[in-house]
Amino acid sequence: MTKRNDYDAVVVGAGPNGLAAAITLGRQFNAVLLLEAAKTIGGGVRSAELTLPGFHHDVCSAIQPLSLASPFFRQLDLPQYGLEWIQPEIPLAHPFEDGSALFLHRSLEITADAMGADGKAYKRLLQPFVDNETRLLADILKPLGFPASPFLMARFAYHALRSLKNLVGTQFQSDRTRALFAGLAGHAMIPLEQAATAAFSIVLATLAHTVGWPIIRGGSQKLADALADCFRNTGGEIVTDRRIASMADLPKAASYFFDVTPRQLLRIEGLGLSDAYRNRLAGFRYGPGVYKMDWALHEPIPWRADICRKAATVHLGGSFDEIAASIRDVHSGKAPSAHYIVLAQQSLFDASRAPSGKHTAWAYCHVPHGSKADVSALVESRIEGYAPGFREVILARNGLTAGAMEQYNANYVGGDINGGLQDLGQLYTRPVASLHPYRTSEKNIYLCSSSTPPGGGVHGLCGYYAACDLCRRLQGDA
Repeated sequence: MTKRNDYDAVVVGAGPNGLAAAITLGRQFNAVLLLEAAKTIGGGVRSAELTLPGFHHDVCSAIQPLSLASPFFRQLDLPQYGLEWIQPEIPLAHPFEDGSALFLHRSLEITADAMGADGKAYKRLLQPFVDNETRLLADILKPLGFPASPFLMARFAYHALRSLKNLVGTQFQSDRTRALFAGLAGHAMIPLEQAATAAFSIVLATLAHTVGWPIIRGGSQKLADALADCFRNTGGEIVTDRRIASMADLPKAASYFFDVTPRQLLRIEGLGLSDAYRNRLAGFRYGPGVYKMDWALHEPIPWRADICRKAATVHLGGSFDEIAASIRDVHSGKAPSAHYIVLAQQSLFDASRAPSGKHTAWAYCHVPHGSKADVSALVESRIEGYAPGFREVILARNGLTAGAMEQYNANYVGGDINGGLQDLGQLYTRPVASLHPYRTSEKNIYLCSSSTPPGGGVHGLCGYYAACDLCRRLQGDA
């Protein structure tokens, strides 16, 4: 039950963006309510015992560069609420089956040195963005508009608007460096031949050398818990296990914010959205899904490449061509012949994740949208190629198909964990092309999910900017 019948604002959905919207609104208004359909808050940053008692797994998001870099989260002083980031020595390792590997070190210089002949080109590409990371992120992690740092953004755009295939083909000599970049850009789940896929690799590499690719002590759920405490400190109210199917399910409020994708918004009855706006939302495009796995292990993964034992994140995909083919296949709805895998091993750096002497591992691979296929055997076989004996250290496993991911979190439509396709045609024009993307056709209804700019990732900025839009509107500035 809610504490009152009338609120200044109601936020539906307590993922990072819903929490960010609630915090921002709570700073401006006296009565703000946050509702969550699940029994626990967090959305994409929930943690749970998915395999065996005492083994704590991140259900979706596990590695948190954007949460540490987020201009909004930086305002909140989250460590005062008990949040602690852990920085692995190596943010990312990219091994090859012969036992060698490339890696991203926190140091740009050490990384460049390890790249050999490509080191100078790598440093020349990344140095301006590493030196100006805060200004860069302030411009790219926001709705489309005139940049505050136009010369920096012009330099970024020169490289970022290219396809990843074009970037690595002109910048690097080594197939291994090109493969490393393919793994970085692969997070976007967009074919590497498409325009602007280079942007994702540049941003992720820049983050590795600035804020790192940290994990959160105790699990990603701790981020949601810290944000909830921050919201409650503004006087905000949170109610869980409250699914919303109609506006009749909501208390009266001056404004409503929905941390849901367009598909869920269209299913809520009584919103009063215009037919024209509903038709535009119906055209929103979703991307490939993921197949997610967690393991309880009796010892660490036995990697051939020793550097992998120092990395919280490991990309498994082989060459540029192999990774590109895998992404291209799932984008076109086909099962790939060899999966590109993102793997995390948090317990190497956070002993609270597993019983003494035991370990956890987390991984996902891309699959066609809505796939119900169980590819656990293929995933484990792929890992075995880089870590012979991996299967022998497994105590228990848990797998979630793309369909099961959507059942767990309705925002993962078809298993798409990015809130919608993030290609150049829909990155900043999400959910529709508009100067005010958070507004709907109803004046008091806002969308604040990752289906709005700046898109997927744990940064809270979709919720923050949506709430700011309302505040500007009330002040008569927009």
